[in-house]
Amino acid sequence: MILKNKFIGLILIFFFFSSLISAQEKGILRGVVKDSTNLESLPFGNVLLKEINAGTSTNNRGYFVIPSVPADVRYTLVVSYIGYKSKILNVAVSPGKITELEILLAPSSVELQTVEKIEYLKPEENVPDLGKIVITSGRIESVPKGVESDLLRSLVSMPGVQSTGDVSAKFNVMGGESNQNQVLFDGIPLYYPYHAIGLFSVVDPDLVNNAEFFRGGFPSPNGRAISSVLKIGTRDGNKNHFGGKVSASLLSLKGMIEGPIPGGSFYLTVRRSTSNKILNKFLNSDVPVDFYDAAFKLNISDPGFFSGAKFTLQGLFSQDNLKYDEPDRPDYRWTNSLIGLKVFTVGSVPFFLDLNISFSAFKNEIISKEGEIKPKLNELYDFTISTDFLYVLDNKDEFGIGADIKSISSKMFLLNRFDFRADVGSEGLSSNAYINYKFLRFPDFGADIGIRANLKNLAAKGDFLEPRVNLSYKVTNAVTLKGSYGIFQQELITIYDEREVISLFDPVVIIPDYLEKSRAAHYILGISAALSDNINFDLEGYYRKIYTSSSLNENRTIASDPELIPSHGESYGSQLSFNFKNSRFEFNSGYTLSWAFKEVNGIKYRPRFDSRHNFNLSLSYTLPAEIIFSCVFSYHSGNPFTLQYGYYDQFSMNDFLRNGNLFDNVTHVQYYKEKNGGRLPDYHRLDLMLSKKFNLGFMKLSFDLSAVNLYNRKNIYYFEQNTGKRINMLPFMLTGTIKAEI
Repeated sequence: MILKNKFIGLILIFFFFSSLISAQEKGILRGVVKDSTNLESLPFGNVLLKEINAGTSTNNRGYFVIPSVPADVRYTLVVSYIGYKSKILNVAVSPGKITELEILLAPSSVELQTVEKIEYLKPEENVPDLGKIVITSGRIESVPKGVESDLLRSLVSMPGVQSTGDVSAKFNVMGGESNQNQVLFDGIPLYYPYHAIGLFSVVDPDLVNNAEFFRGGFPSPNGRAISSVLKIGTRDGNKNHFGGKVSASLLSLKGMIEGPIPGGSFYLTVRRSTSNKILNKFLNSDVPVDFYDAAFKLNISDPGFFSGAKFTLQGLFSQDNLKYDEPDRPDYRWTNSLIGLKVFTVGSVPFFLDLNISFSAFKNEIISKEGEIKPKLNELYDFTISTDFLYVLDNKDEFGIGADIKSISSKMFLLNRFDFRADVGSEGLSSNAYINYKFLRFPDFGADIGIRANLKNLAAKGDFLEPRVNLSYKVTNAVTLKGSYGIFQQELITIYDEREVISLFDPVVIIPDYLEKSRAAHYILGISAALSDNINFDLEGYYRKIYTSSSLNENRTIASDPELIPSHGESYGSQLSFNFKNSRFEFNSGYTLSWAFKEVNGIKYRPRFDSRHNFNLSLSYTLPAEIIFSCVFSYHSGNPFTLQYGYYDQFSMNDFLRNGNLFDNVTHVQYYKEKNGGRLPDYHRLDLMLSKKFNLGFMKLSFDLSAVNLYNRKNIYYFEQNTGKRINMLPFMLTGTIKAEI
């Protein structure tokens, strides 16, 4: 194994230096594509030099590089981005130099912009990008709203992604558990990205510029998760003029201001809950949730200060409070605090350099009052320094290298039944490094080969190396084959009880010393076909082997028993997606056939998120008068649950001294069949949305009206154990949002 990894490293180094030596007297074309109205970058757009048929895509920052362009020739450069008017430029490239361009695209008409932005944008066909989906802000806005637009809720419309229910925005990806997903807010770890007991995310969708979602097989620059990675990129703020937005829904009120500052731009946004009435429909009970989130960002890119560099300071803060009036019911609190400093540099040669310094804190608390539930407190502090270097070679290949140093401290404070305080926690330093090489020189073949090295682990044991390979081969002009393999590891885990329907305490801890890191392998094969300019479909098959993970010990009876024990698992299946679009109409559908298994203490069972069939259908159409109609239909097979087939009465002495009535000290103890041996009924739901925008000159107004669960399907949520009462998910309801922008 060691010899194999060394051999891969030598190959990468050989190709890197051989490409440098073979550089000819050619020029390099590099530029950035932006929105002309606010100078926001436009990521994942298309750039083409017509005369030599050389093209590329802008990256997540809107930059592009076309190397090895024959010099002293004038070219026609075509730049296009969905929702914007294409631009044609005449450019000349100088020998041995980088020709820099800043390209501004004007938005199309309102109706075209709205329709065309509803798309998963794809880069070049030879780029090995299996499992990666790019989400634009328009895609988020087009999904009918349970309450309001939300990035995490938009994920569940994708093949391979399953929601944990109407109540929660938590998700499972291709048989992975919800605590095996990583969410990054502009590169800063966001450990609990949920509001209102998980109903939607703490990230305001108005902040999102783009998001890269890796459903599996993600390349070596991405790590510290074994299931999926969601990388959220935020806007910079309007660089042309000051502006603001105010919007209101049935759940919250939010406002945003943005504008230029000397050498850069800024934004500031605040969102606050206003009512619980709509939330109570989700939960079938009165839940007194109160929440807020706030975010800011400052950008400086002044050539007079530091040419080619962009400095960013940003933060995100959120808090949820669940406060009951009853003295015997505890209160709950969740908080996130993120702050980051970034330096992004574009070199005088075709390279990009990122330096990030970030701090992320998560706090989860149960505040006991007069009831029997004991107080609990979980705190996690993450301080990270990371750097990423990307060099684009003359033959279009890309060489990347990066490293990080992460200091983690996790704490857990508990009171036992004797009111003794227990401080459980750990801290440690970890460091990862990666190297990867993308072969993009061949028009029909692409490869991304890389490896991550765990230079310093946290308290958990694990492997030193994580090899990754992604391949792409263009069989014909319309058909592309893709494959992916990788080893993935995870050092942190969110502890949750699989038996709980709604989790109110989700502590995040370092995996303890007596357990290994969570470790998994991904094997994915796929085929993509472009049947025409408007029709595309993708078919993927996958197998995931979870060698080790950490699960809650359900049989823990004494303090000396471990709270976490090792578990294993596997999942496999296939997923099909189909897309059709034109200037007014967009249709997407996805189907997933999957199996998932988990093994704990030698017992193999189907986890609660195992669902055999998942089907999603969405469409959007631009009606006359610039009214946008969209709908989403969702279906999935029933999830597993554990059947109860009897109970017996047990006499308890716990409260005998406080309660002298013997009959009040009798409790029911249930008998259960095999774990998750039953299946709930199938789930299906239809949501509709109408959206209308008005341009009043000095102000833009938009109205959204959503009909949720249009035919009032009674989807089961759970059965109460003590009474057997059936609790259903969300009934039919109407929701609306109004937004004003100046």
